[in-house]
Amino acid sequence: MSENMYVTKETFEKMREELHHMKSVDRPAASRAIAEAREKGDLKENAEYDSAKEAQGMLEAKIKQLEGMIANAKIVDTTTIDTSKVTILTKVTITNLATKKTVTYQLVGEKEADLKLGKISAASPIGKGLMGKVIGEVAEISAPNGVMKFKIEKISI
Repeated sequence: MSENMYVTKETFEKMREELHHMKSVDRPAASRAIAEAREKGDLKENAEYDSAKEAQGMLEAKIKQLEGMIANAKIVDTTTIDTSKVTILTKVTITNLATKKTVTYQLVGEKEADLKLGKISAASPIGKGLMGKVIGEVAEISAPNGVMKFKIEKISI
C-alpha cells in the first residue's frame, strides 16, 4: 500500500490502538491456541491445530495491512482546510440535477467512509468527481446507470 491515506487525528489514534491490541492481546492468544492444539496429538489430522494456524496467519496479515496503513497515513488538520473548493474532510452539499434531491456528504479517507453517517470516500467515484469543485459548479460523474450531474451548493467543515 503505497498510496497516501488521509485520516483525522482521531482515526489515526484509533488505528494505532487497534494495532496495539492486535499485537499485545490477539497475537499472544493466537499463539496459545496453537500451543494448546499442538498438545492434542498428531498434527497431520488435527483440525483444531490447522484452524489455529490459519487464524494466526489471518491475524498477521491484518497486522501487516494496518501497519502499512499507519505508515502511509496523512493526518489532516481540520483547522487548515480550504473551503473555497471541495477537498478531503470538507462537507459538501450537492443537488442531483436529475432528481432535484439535495444531500450533504463529508469527503473522508477510505478507512473512515460510512454512508450511514454521510461520510463518503474521496477515492469513490462520487468523491473523485467532487474533488476540486467550487460552489455553483456542476460535477459530472460516470455511474453504472449513466452520467450523474451534481451541482455544488455549499462547502463547509
